[in-house]
Amino acid sequence: MAVTRTRRRSATGVGTLVAFLLVLVFGSPIFVDWVNHNTRPDTAGGLFLRTLAWPAWSFNSDMPVRDLLAQDLKAILFIVFVAVFLTMLAGAELSRARGTLADLFSGWGAVIFAAALAGFLTAFLSVHAGLYTALVWALGGAAYGLITGWIIALAQMGTRRP
Repeated sequence: MAVTRTRRRSATGVGTLVAFLLVLVFGSPIFVDWVNHNTRPDTAGGLFLRTLAWPAWSFNSDMPVRDLLAQDLKAILFIVFVAVFLTMLAGAELSRARGTLADLFSGWGAVIFAAALAGFLTAFLSVHAGLYTALVWALGGAAYGLITGWIIALAQMGTRRP
């Protein structure tokens, strides 16, 4: 008799993969340029699409090198921090608050905090480094986490916990 094992991905792995895909697609230079040229920031759709483009990354830019480095590092740190926060919050999900609603909110919260922290830390690398800039970048990250966090949370809900 052959024993087969079903493979299921961990919540951290799935959440990190979805975060990577969101950054890869919506942070790409093609999408960011399209959003900046075809939407207005004073409409709901424009605000939504511009928020999706928050973790923008680029290899070729007219920006100063410090800003380019800060922008690219922000996208990388967001993915790393999503993995860290999902791992840390997986232990909390194993405690008393079990269930799909607890999974959804802890995953969503992990994304909000990961994006805000990535924005806050990388703002100090930019040309206009300072506390005000760091707070603005953290607020942008928190908005990004609020808009996209539910996608990552839903993706990691049906997975096994460590």
